[in-house]
Amino acid sequence: MSKKDDDSKKPVSEMALDQRWKLQVFYLCFYGFMTQIRPGESFITPYLLGANFTQTEVTNEIMPVLTYSYMAVLVPIFLLTDYLRYKPVLLLQSLSHISIWLLLVLGTSVLAMQLMEFFYSITMAARIAYSSYIFSLVAPSRYQRMASYSRSAVLLGVFTSSVLGQLCVTVGGVPFLTLNYISLGFVSFGLILTLFLERPRRSLFFNRPEAAGEEATAAELDKMAGGEGSGGTGGWREAVLCRMLRELGALAGQPQLRLWSLWWVFNSAGYYLMLYYVHILWNEIYPATDNSRVYNGGVDAASTLLGAVASFAAGHVKIRWTLWSELVIGVVTAFQAGLLLLMNTTSNIWLCYVAYVLFRGSYQFLVPIAIFQIATSLSKELCALVFGVNTFFATLLKTIITIIVVDKRALGLSVHPQFYVYFGYFTLLAVVYLLAAIWVGIQHSRRKQPAELALAKEPCQLPEEVPVQEKSLEAGAVRA
Repeated sequence: MSKKDDDSKKPVSEMALDQRWKLQVFYLCFYGFMTQIRPGESFITPYLLGANFTQTEVTNEIMPVLTYSYMAVLVPIFLLTDYLRYKPVLLLQSLSHISIWLLLVLGTSVLAMQLMEFFYSITMAARIAYSSYIFSLVAPSRYQRMASYSRSAVLLGVFTSSVLGQLCVTVGGVPFLTLNYISLGFVSFGLILTLFLERPRRSLFFNRPEAAGEEATAAELDKMAGGEGSGGTGGWREAVLCRMLRELGALAGQPQLRLWSLWWVFNSAGYYLMLYYVHILWNEIYPATDNSRVYNGGVDAASTLLGAVASFAAGHVKIRWTLWSELVIGVVTAFQAGLLLLMNTTSNIWLCYVAYVLFRGSYQFLVPIAIFQIATSLSKELCALVFGVNTFFATLLKTIITIIVVDKRALGLSVHPQFYVYFGYFTLLAVVYLLAAIWVGIQHSRRKQPAELALAKEPCQLPEEVPVQEKSLEAGAVRA
């Protein structure tokens, strides 16, 4: 029987739901793609350095504002995203994008550029609105496909934006200011797309489902509040976050959850610090006087493509993560430390570009592994809270490093000494991870030897059972 015949036998209501699902997928992916088209983004730093701002002003006065303001807006936007049901925060993100490019086009002072960085921090914090919004509109059975489609659309948008920007600069000879006007046009179109997004009726924390069918499968959030379905709404609104934080404290004893959460905090802090200041490093290594010889967009496109390939490859790695996690993290982190040293010491801009692409690819390789290892044994609500807490502590650490190393009121280091600090930071992390790997290996061999002796003495006796948690993690790793 053909697929067409099967479809003809479906009830009208079911066919309407299928059609609605397809339209939602298309529009959300189109929205995710178009909102990433900002061809001038890869060239903001070269534009600032060529627009009467000194390298010291950009490095030590303008750029630190991004870290400080992101720290300030992260938690409020995280909570407002759920409370306001996503769409208002997505509108705020679009308006902030427009403000960024208006300030880049019209602003001429350090204060205007600092305000631009403030709006940039809002757009960064609001990214959680899109990633969580997509799950509020579809059934749980479609989460995996929706996440795959939306992530692919976003990555394709970033890649297209970077390539478009590079073609405009290198082939078309478009000035950076004109590129900013083009970006302003795209983000204005993104605001129009945002207006047509559907506003969900529910969200994870503050807007619980009320339908009878949904009450039958009460979420962990409701169970922790001591209610059935939405009946305990009045009580959990005051206490649920505290209860969930206490639950996270109990879960912190799980080795894999703790390890990968610490990786998320420490490594992502260093990763984003590198990301913020690497364009200044490129300008220091190769101060191009001809804009057509600035290849930031092409390098960003290449790193995005490699990151997508690395993320896909990570999903097919099948090893015993409870045993090898520390070693894998340690080796990758040591590799990243070497790349940072290479970036900072080479005088060849192309070698620096390659090191940057490999650095981003190696980080993106570990991200999906970390997401899986953290999310394996958590409910959807706790998973969202874990990633929120991890991001908060990573931002806090990044802010502390920025205050000490970058801010002109403290050390106020220029870009080369900064990268030596980041190299030392990743080297220290690598040493800690590798020592932890050695310790895990020693502990594993000690547990293995008594088991082998017991088997030798009693051949018919079954070996000691692997802990349930470890088995479930390994089974999940194979499925991934």
